Amino acid sequence: MNIWPRIVKSVKDVLPGTIRTCIWMIKITVGVSFAMLLLKYFNILPWISDFISPVFKHFGLPGSAALAYLSGYFVNVYSAVAVFSSLDLDWRATTIIATMVLCSHSMVLETAVLKKTGASAVRMVTVRTLTALALGFILNLVLPCSGAQLSDAAAQKWTTPLGQTLLDWSLSTLKLVAIMTTVIFALNILQRVLSEFGIMDVIARLFKPLMSVLGLPANTAFLWLVANIVGLGYGAAVMLDEIGRGTLSERDVKLLDTHISVNHSNVEDLTVMAALGGSWWIMLTVRLLAAIVLVWEMRLEFLIKDRFFS
Repeated sequence: MNIWPRIVKSVKDVLPGTIRTCIWMIKITVGVSFAMLLLKYFNILPWISDFISPVFKHFGLPGSAALAYLSGYFVNVYSAVAVFSSLDLDWRATTIIATMVLCSHSMVLETAVLKKTGASAVRMVTVRTLTALALGFILNLVLPCSGAQLSDAAAQKWTTPLGQTLLDWSLSTLKLVAIMTTVIFALNILQRVLSEFGIMDVIARLFKPLMSVLGLPANTAFLWLVANIVGLGYGAAVMLDEIGRGTLSERDVKLLDTHISVNHSNVEDLTVMAALGGSWWIMLTVRLLAAIVLVWEMRLEFLIKDRFFS
Protein backbone atom coordinates (compact mmCIF):
# COMPACT_ATOMS: atom_id res chain seq x y z
CA MET A 1 0.00 0.00 0.00
CA ASN A 2 1.43 3.36 -1.03
CA ILE A 3 0.83 5.22 2.23
CA TRP A 4 3.40 8.00 1.99
CA PRO A 5 2.45 9.19 -1.50
CA ARG A 6 -1.16 9.49 -0.34
CA ILE A 7 -0.09 11.45 2.74
CA VAL A 8 2.09 13.78 0.66
CA LYS A 9 -0.78 14.31 -1.79
CA SER A 10 -3.14 15.12 1.08
CA VAL A 11 -0.70 17.69 2.44
CA LYS A 12 -0.23 19.31 -0.98
CA ASP A 13 -3.98 19.44 -1.54
CA VAL A 14 -4.68 21.12 1.78
CA LEU A 15 -1.90 23.74 1.71
CA PRO A 16 -3.42 26.43 -0.58
CA GLY A 17 -6.73 26.65 1.27
CA THR A 18 -5.05 26.46 4.66
CA ILE A 19 -2.69 29.32 3.81
CA ARG A 20 -5.65 31.50 2.77
CA THR A 21 -7.49 30.61 5.98
CA CYS A 22 -4.45 31.39 8.12
CA ILE A 23 -3.96 34.79 6.49
CA TRP A 24 -7.63 35.66 6.97
CA MET A 25 -7.68 34.56 10.62
CA ILE A 26 -4.43 36.40 11.39
CA LYS A 27 -5.85 39.63 9.94
CA ILE A 28 -9.02 39.30 12.01
CA THR A 29 -7.16 38.28 15.18
CA VAL A 30 -4.58 41.08 15.04
CA GLY A 31 -7.17 43.73 14.18
CA VAL A 32 -9.60 42.74 16.92
CA SER A 33 -6.82 42.28 19.46
CA PHE A 34 -5.44 45.76 18.81
CA ALA A 35 -8.88 47.37 19.01
CA MET A 36 -9.55 45.67 22.34
CA LEU A 37 -6.13 46.74 23.59
CA LEU A 38 -7.11 50.36 22.99
CA LEU A 39 -10.45 49.86 24.74
CA LYS A 40 -8.68 48.53 27.81
CA TYR A 41 -5.78 50.99 27.78
CA PHE A 42 -8.02 54.06 27.59
CA ASN A 43 -10.27 52.65 30.32
CA ILE A 44 -13.33 52.47 28.05
CA LEU A 45 -14.50 48.99 29.12
CA PRO A 46 -14.90 49.99 32.81
CA TRP A 47 -16.86 53.04 31.70
CA ILE A 48 -19.25 50.85 29.69
CA SER A 49 -19.58 48.34 32.56
CA ASP A 50 -20.88 51.08 34.87
CA PHE A 51 -24.03 51.25 32.75
CA ILE A 52 -24.82 47.55 32.87
CA SER A 53 -23.59 46.66 36.37
CA PRO A 54 -27.10 47.08 37.96
CA VAL A 55 -28.34 44.25 35.72
CA PHE A 56 -25.92 41.79 37.30
CA LYS A 57 -27.84 41.60 40.56
CA HIS A 58 -30.31 39.41 38.63
CA PHE A 59 -27.49 36.92 38.16
CA GLY A 60 -26.51 36.96 41.84
CA LEU A 61 -23.31 38.83 40.99
CA PRO A 62 -21.75 42.08 42.21
CA GLY A 63 -21.75 45.01 39.80
CA SER A 64 -18.00 44.68 39.33
CA ALA A 65 -18.60 41.33 37.62
CA ALA A 66 -19.96 43.32 34.67
CA LEU A 67 -16.42 44.36 33.81
CA ALA A 68 -15.28 40.73 33.84
CA TYR A 69 -18.13 39.76 31.55
CA LEU A 70 -17.52 42.63 29.14
CA SER A 71 -13.79 41.88 29.03
CA GLY A 72 -14.54 38.29 28.07
CA TYR A 73 -17.30 39.32 25.68
CA PHE A 74 -15.16 41.72 23.67
CA VAL A 75 -11.67 40.27 24.21
CA ASN A 76 -11.31 36.65 25.35
CA VAL A 77 -11.62 34.23 28.25
CA TYR A 78 -8.25 35.17 29.72
CA SER A 79 -9.16 38.85 29.78
CA ALA A 80 -12.24 37.97 31.84
CA VAL A 81 -10.16 35.74 34.09
CA ALA A 82 -7.73 38.60 34.73
CA VAL A 83 -10.62 40.70 36.03
CA PHE A 84 -12.74 38.34 38.07
CA SER A 85 -9.81 36.45 39.57
CA SER A 86 -9.15 39.66 41.49
CA LEU A 87 -12.73 39.77 42.80
CA ASP A 88 -13.81 38.11 46.01
CA LEU A 89 -16.23 35.59 44.45
CA ASP A 90 -17.38 32.32 45.99
CA TRP A 91 -17.78 29.09 43.98
CA ARG A 92 -21.41 29.93 43.16
CA ALA A 93 -20.69 33.37 41.73
CA THR A 94 -17.59 32.08 39.93
CA THR A 95 -19.61 29.30 38.30
CA ILE A 96 -22.28 31.75 37.14
CA ILE A 97 -19.97 34.39 35.66
CA ALA A 98 -17.68 31.74 34.16
CA THR A 99 -20.62 30.03 32.44
CA MET A 100 -21.73 33.35 30.99
CA VAL A 101 -18.23 34.11 29.72
CA LEU A 102 -17.78 30.62 28.23
CA CYS A 103 -21.01 31.07 26.27
CA SER A 104 -20.21 34.46 24.81
CA HIS A 105 -16.50 35.24 24.88
CA SER A 106 -14.42 36.67 22.02
CA MET A 107 -17.66 37.81 20.40
CA VAL A 108 -16.16 39.96 17.64
CA LEU A 109 -13.51 37.48 16.54
CA GLU A 110 -15.61 34.33 16.85
CA THR A 111 -18.61 35.93 15.13
CA ALA A 112 -16.34 36.78 12.18
CA VAL A 113 -15.12 33.18 12.13
CA LEU A 114 -18.65 31.75 12.25
CA LYS A 115 -19.85 34.15 9.56
CA LYS A 116 -17.02 32.96 7.33
CA THR A 117 -18.44 29.42 7.52
CA GLY A 118 -21.87 30.63 6.47
CA ALA A 119 -23.63 31.47 9.75
CA SER A 120 -25.65 34.64 10.24
CA ALA A 121 -23.60 37.10 12.27
CA VAL A 122 -26.71 38.71 13.76
CA ARG A 123 -28.12 35.34 14.77
CA MET A 124 -24.86 34.16 16.32
CA VAL A 125 -24.45 37.33 18.40
CA THR A 126 -28.07 37.16 19.50
CA VAL A 127 -28.02 33.46 20.33
CA ARG A 128 -24.74 33.57 22.25
CA THR A 129 -25.62 36.72 24.20
CA LEU A 130 -29.14 35.65 25.15
CA THR A 131 -27.95 32.14 26.05
CA ALA A 132 -25.29 33.57 28.36
CA LEU A 133 -27.79 35.86 30.07
CA ALA A 134 -30.43 33.12 30.33
CA LEU A 135 -28.02 30.61 31.85
CA GLY A 136 -26.75 33.22 34.31
CA PHE A 137 -30.33 33.96 35.39
CA ILE A 138 -31.27 30.27 35.68
CA LEU A 139 -28.15 29.34 37.63
CA ASN A 140 -28.83 32.16 40.06
CA LEU A 141 -32.26 30.65 40.69
CA VAL A 142 -31.23 27.02 41.08
CA LEU A 143 -27.78 27.04 42.66
CA PRO A 144 -27.81 26.93 46.47
CA CYS A 145 -26.80 30.17 48.15
CA SER A 146 -23.52 29.95 50.01
CA GLY A 147 -24.23 32.87 52.28
CA ALA A 148 -20.98 34.58 51.29
CA GLN A 149 -21.05 38.34 50.90
CA LEU A 150 -20.00 39.50 47.46
CA SER A 151 -18.20 42.80 47.35
CA ASP A 152 -17.65 45.24 44.52
CA ALA A 153 -14.10 46.06 43.58
CA ALA A 154 -13.22 49.30 41.90
CA ALA A 155 -11.72 49.00 38.45
CA GLN A 156 -8.03 49.77 38.34
CA LYS A 157 -6.75 52.19 35.74
CA TRP A 158 -4.10 50.94 33.34
CA THR A 159 -0.77 52.33 34.52
CA THR A 160 1.71 50.69 32.12
CA PRO A 161 3.27 53.20 29.66
CA LEU A 162 1.81 53.06 26.15
CA GLY A 163 5.16 52.10 24.58
CA GLN A 164 5.61 49.12 26.91
CA THR A 165 1.97 48.16 26.40
CA LEU A 166 2.41 48.10 22.62
CA LEU A 167 5.61 46.08 22.93
CA ASP A 168 3.97 43.53 25.22
CA TRP A 169 0.99 43.34 22.88
CA SER A 170 3.24 42.82 19.84
CA LEU A 171 5.17 39.99 21.47
CA SER A 172 2.04 38.24 22.75
CA THR A 173 0.35 38.66 19.36
CA LEU A 174 3.34 37.18 17.53
CA LYS A 175 3.26 34.22 19.90
CA LEU A 176 -0.48 33.80 19.34
CA VAL A 177 -0.09 33.98 15.55
CA ALA A 178 2.66 31.35 15.63
CA ILE A 179 0.55 29.00 17.74
CA MET A 180 -2.55 29.65 15.64
CA THR A 181 -0.75 28.97 12.36
CA THR A 182 0.80 25.76 13.68
CA VAL A 183 -2.47 24.42 15.05
CA ILE A 184 -4.50 25.30 11.93
CA PHE A 185 -1.99 23.61 9.60
CA ALA A 186 -1.76 20.55 11.85
CA LEU A 187 -5.54 20.16 12.15
CA ASN A 188 -6.24 20.68 8.46
CA ILE A 189 -3.55 18.20 7.45
CA LEU A 190 -4.82 15.68 10.02
CA GLN A 191 -8.39 16.08 8.81
CA ARG A 192 -7.39 15.60 5.15
CA VAL A 193 -5.23 12.54 5.92
CA LEU A 194 -8.02 10.99 7.98
CA SER A 195 -10.40 11.53 5.07
CA GLU A 196 -7.92 10.05 2.59
CA PHE A 197 -7.69 6.80 4.55
CA GLY A 198 -11.39 6.55 5.40
CA ILE A 199 -10.92 7.20 9.11
CA MET A 200 -13.34 10.14 9.03
CA ASP A 201 -16.10 7.72 8.06
CA VAL A 202 -15.19 5.50 11.00
CA ILE A 203 -15.32 8.48 13.39
CA ALA A 204 -18.72 9.45 11.97
CA ARG A 205 -20.08 5.93 12.55
CA LEU A 206 -18.69 5.74 16.09
CA PHE A 207 -20.17 9.07 17.11
CA LYS A 208 -23.44 8.73 15.19
CA PRO A 209 -25.51 7.83 18.30
CA LEU A 210 -24.16 10.83 20.20
CA MET A 211 -24.61 13.14 17.22
CA SER A 212 -28.22 11.99 16.94
CA VAL A 213 -28.90 13.02 20.53
CA LEU A 214 -27.19 16.36 19.96
CA GLY A 215 -29.24 16.89 16.80
CA LEU A 216 -26.13 17.07 14.64
CA PRO A 217 -25.38 15.20 11.38
CA ALA A 218 -22.99 12.27 11.78
CA ASN A 219 -20.55 13.81 9.28
CA THR A 220 -19.89 16.71 11.67
CA ALA A 221 -18.47 14.43 14.40
CA PHE A 222 -14.81 15.22 13.76
CA LEU A 223 -15.42 18.96 13.54
CA TRP A 224 -17.47 18.79 16.74
CA LEU A 225 -14.58 17.05 18.48
CA VAL A 226 -12.07 19.63 17.25
CA ALA A 227 -14.21 22.56 18.41
CA ASN A 228 -14.75 20.96 21.82
CA ILE A 229 -11.07 20.18 22.33
CA VAL A 230 -9.19 23.16 20.86
CA GLY A 231 -11.85 25.80 20.31
CA LEU A 232 -14.14 27.42 17.81
CA GLY A 233 -11.55 29.25 15.75
CA TYR A 234 -9.52 26.15 14.99
CA GLY A 235 -12.66 24.08 14.47
CA ALA A 236 -13.92 26.64 11.96
CA ALA A 237 -10.61 26.51 10.10
CA VAL A 238 -11.08 22.77 9.53
CA MET A 239 -14.75 23.38 8.73
CA LEU A 240 -13.82 25.81 5.96
CA ASP A 241 -11.75 23.08 4.32
CA GLU A 242 -14.68 20.65 4.53
CA ILE A 243 -17.06 23.24 3.07
CA GLY A 244 -14.64 23.91 0.24
CA ARG A 245 -14.65 20.21 -0.61
CA GLY A 246 -18.46 20.07 -0.55
CA THR A 247 -18.67 17.42 2.18
CA LEU A 248 -20.97 19.53 4.38
CA SER A 249 -24.32 20.94 3.36
CA GLU A 250 -25.45 24.46 4.28
CA ARG A 251 -27.79 23.06 6.91
CA ASP A 252 -25.08 20.81 8.36
CA VAL A 253 -22.90 23.88 8.85
CA LYS A 254 -25.69 25.94 10.41
CA LEU A 255 -26.54 23.19 12.90
CA LEU A 256 -22.91 22.70 13.88
CA ASP A 257 -22.30 26.44 14.14
CA THR A 258 -25.30 26.79 16.45
CA HIS A 259 -24.02 24.07 18.76
CA ILE A 260 -20.39 25.08 18.99
CA SER A 261 -21.22 28.79 19.28
CA VAL A 262 -22.19 28.27 22.93
CA ASN A 263 -20.37 25.01 23.67
CA HIS A 264 -16.73 24.77 22.62
CA SER A 265 -13.18 24.72 24.02
CA ASN A 266 -14.14 22.35 26.80
CA VAL A 267 -10.57 21.46 27.68
CA GLU A 268 -8.43 24.56 28.13
CA ASP A 269 -11.05 27.23 28.86
CA LEU A 270 -13.14 25.01 31.11
CA THR A 271 -10.04 23.91 33.04
CA VAL A 272 -9.02 27.54 33.63
CA MET A 273 -12.47 28.44 34.95
CA ALA A 274 -12.56 25.38 37.19
CA ALA A 275 -9.13 26.29 38.58
CA LEU A 276 -10.58 29.63 39.71
CA GLY A 277 -13.21 27.85 41.77
CA GLY A 278 -16.08 27.28 39.36
CA SER A 279 -17.90 23.94 39.18
CA TRP A 280 -16.65 22.34 35.97
CA TRP A 281 -19.50 19.86 35.62
CA ILE A 282 -22.15 22.58 36.01
CA MET A 283 -20.42 24.84 33.47
CA LEU A 284 -20.11 21.94 31.03
CA THR A 285 -23.59 20.47 31.54
CA VAL A 286 -25.66 23.64 31.26
CA ARG A 287 -23.89 24.78 28.09
CA LEU A 288 -24.24 21.34 26.52
CA LEU A 289 -27.96 21.27 27.32
CA ALA A 290 -28.37 24.79 25.96
CA ALA A 291 -26.57 23.81 22.75
CA ILE A 292 -28.84 20.75 22.33
CA VAL A 293 -31.96 22.90 22.77
CA LEU A 294 -30.70 25.46 20.26
CA VAL A 295 -29.89 22.82 17.64
CA TRP A 296 -33.25 21.09 17.93
CA GLU A 297 -34.98 24.47 17.76
CA MET A 298 -33.15 25.13 14.49
CA ARG A 299 -34.20 21.71 13.22
CA LEU A 300 -37.79 22.69 13.99
CA GLU A 301 -37.28 25.86 11.95
CA PHE A 302 -36.05 23.76 9.02
CA LEU A 303 -39.06 21.43 9.35
CA ILE A 304 -41.55 24.31 9.36
CA LYS A 305 -39.81 25.97 6.42
CA ASP A 306 -39.82 22.74 4.37
CA ARG A 307 -43.45 21.92 5.17
CA PHE A 308 -45.08 25.32 4.86
CA PHE A 309 -42.78 27.58 2.87
CA SER A 310 -41.12 25.38 0.27
